[in-house]
Amino acid sequence: MLKEFKTFIMRGNVVDLAVGIVIGAAFGAVINSFVKDILMPPIGMLLGGVDFTNMYAILKEGATAGPYDSLAAAQAAGAVTMNFGVFINVIISFLIVAAAIFFVVVKPLNMIAAREAAKKAAAATPAAPTTKDCPYCTTSIPIKATRCPNCTSELR
Repeated sequence: MLKEFKTFIMRGNVVDLAVGIVIGAAFGAVINSFVKDILMPPIGMLLGGVDFTNMYAILKEGATAGPYDSLAAAQAAGAVTMNFGVFINVIISFLIVAAAIFFVVVKPLNMIAAREAAKKAAAATPAAPTTKDCPYCTTSIPIKATRCPNCTSELR
């Protein structure tokens, strides 16, 4: 069973999948940092100094009564919060990752698939005939012939 497991792990597609997962996780971390540290601060400034990571609604007060200065303070006090600012950041991260995957992976694959389908369609289309049969002797002759070379009949 150990030998079979080793064979399974060493298959090319399993290794490719593992590499893809590692690269995808790293890409996700880069995008999350981009949204949190680069994209959202200027957007927050444009919206009047809003910090999206501290946008939340208190569902239940904690041991220490609010108001709380930040989401971390509310959570430290034991308050139950709905963190819609963090959710907005995650949605923006998802949209960026989805767009990147679409333009880098899906779009090129669709173009390759369309090219392959066009090649198959062109190969499936029969070529125009280059010969015809003489109606008198049924010999195959060039399509442009006006007289059969075998029976010398005039062709229309």
